[in-house]
Order: sequence, then C-alpha cells, then structure tokens
Amino acid sequence: MPQALKLTILAETFAVSKLDKGVPVPNWASSGGWWSVTRTDDELSIVCPEVQVPTDAISNRGWKCLKVAGPLDLALTGILASLLEPLAEARISVFSVSTFDTDYLLVKTENLAATASLLSLAGFQILDA
Repeated sequence: MPQALKLTILAETFAVSKLDKGVPVPNWASSGGWWSVTRTDDELSIVCPEVQVPTDAISNRGWKCLKVAGPLDLALTGILASLLEPLAEARISVFSVSTFDTDYLLVKTENLAATASLLSLAGFQILDA
C-alpha cells in the first residue's frame, strides 16, 4: 500500500439503485457530478446522488462516499483489502466502486464517523471535500 494514502469524503449523499436489466439508463442516473452505472446479465445498478433518484425507484439511500486519491497503478495489490479489513472487523458494510484511476468506498451515513476513525487508525489520511 502506498504510504499515507489519502481518502476524500465527497459532500453528496448517495443512493444505490437497482433497475431491470433490460431498461435503458434513465436520465436521472447521469445528471450529477459523480455517478456510476453497471449493467450485468442480471440487473442495472446505479449509484448517484440520492436527490436525483425518483421516490418509486428500488433504492438503498443514505450512503456517503470516500474517494481514494489517485491515480492508482493498476498493478498495485491490496488497496481495497487494506481499506476493507478494519471496516469488516468493525462490521461496517461497504459498497465499493472501482474505476481505471481509483477506488471509492460507500458507507452508510451513520457509519461515516466510525469509518473515518478506523481508517485513520489504519494509517490513511481522511479529508473533507
């Protein structure tokens, strides 16, 4: 793991939504600054600011996002494991999103303070957006 890896807490509160695998990506999913859409053979998953998600969407709301400072070399190993281990030991659920450059961890809003504290103790720097 790179020394003093930094994580920034994004300002928005996010929702994780599930749509039917065959529907087109809705406009509300991609209208914010940070969003992620993943289509599989089974579903269409969307992570975006919760204020954009219609009330009738199947969603789990109230997630805060921590961005790992990047870009990270794709050959690096153990980055996610080093982040997830202290959270798993504390029984904090995480939804992760990875991109070419970096990783993002989403934790429920009520777990944000504990997450920041645990990751700080594990040697990570936690910054506000």
